[in-house]
Amino acid sequence: MSTLKKILVDKDKSCKSVWFMRQAGRYLPEFRKIRSENKNFIKLCLNSELSSEITLQPIKRFNLDSAIIFSDILMTPYALGQEVEFIKDQGPELSEFNLERFLDNNETEFSKKLNPIYKSIEKTRKKLHKNKSLIAFIGAPWTLLVYMLNLKKNKNELDLDKLNKKNINIIKILDKLIKFLSIHIKNQISAGADTVQIFDSWAGLIPNKDIKNYCFITNAKLVEFCKKEKIPNICFPKGIKEKYKDFNETVKPDGINLDYEIDPLWAKNNLRNVVIQGGLDPKVLLKSEDEMLKGATKYIEVFKDIPYIFNLGHGLLPETDPDRVDKLIEYYRNY
Repeated sequence: MSTLKKILVDKDKSCKSVWFMRQAGRYLPEFRKIRSENKNFIKLCLNSELSSEITLQPIKRFNLDSAIIFSDILMTPYALGQEVEFIKDQGPELSEFNLERFLDNNETEFSKKLNPIYKSIEKTRKKLHKNKSLIAFIGAPWTLLVYMLNLKKNKNELDLDKLNKKNINIIKILDKLIKFLSIHIKNQISAGADTVQIFDSWAGLIPNKDIKNYCFITNAKLVEFCKKEKIPNICFPKGIKEKYKDFNETVKPDGINLDYEIDPLWAKNNLRNVVIQGGLDPKVLLKSEDEMLKGATKYIEVFKDIPYIFNLGHGLLPETDPDRVDKLIEYYRNY
């Protein structure tokens, strides 16, 4: 059993593990080389050979405990019929959402469109040491809805008026997404992944009155599915601040990833019956080595006597020096 899976399943206090969100990505020169030759991001995610190679790049470089498959949360709306384009320096743009077409999707076609991802997982699992975890992931329903309906005004604000004007049954869309996300989870696990992380990147922008329906309940349904299928799971409800406690008590995930706004001591005292992951601000890797190690020490010390997965409070930034990542991993393992 992989270290990560052992922590999540057995909650063995002696087990420690380290991996990073976006560990396969733009900060690595070996990734940038592949990316420069493959301009279409969606096509790159659907290239089983290359996506597997990219997944393994940080494992080869840093010998991390877990690999996370190179893909994107927006592969789900892509497979459900929306065009997805990644605009340089702006981010993703999706074609106009069509409710009728969305509701008309079928499971077979959905899985067929995403089959290259499952092939990539198969290839990666064969090349990955049996003691290392292979993590699958999905975007949570609310976060996908934000992209699907083009609700983002900027990084910190949503166009909620646009959401209300559309006069659509949001719960109906979220429930449909849960159905297809559950299929995507199961397909990834069947292909060889052993853990799934659920990214609710825009949970922090949900109005207070809607957070239960749009975040807690949707994540809980996915976690319930994972538990029924005996799939270790980690939730990342980014930006919800003190609501992390209510989220954890309602959703009951196996693991919960802290964002960098959450105080680790508060998390230790308030998040019960769950494995804690991450929290360190990825920006600290851009500072001096002393500042980086001081930041890491804070998390290591707070969580030294409970099950903890060393990770970040968000993904590695493109401007991160790979040597810094190497030093951080070495420091954690030798601490």
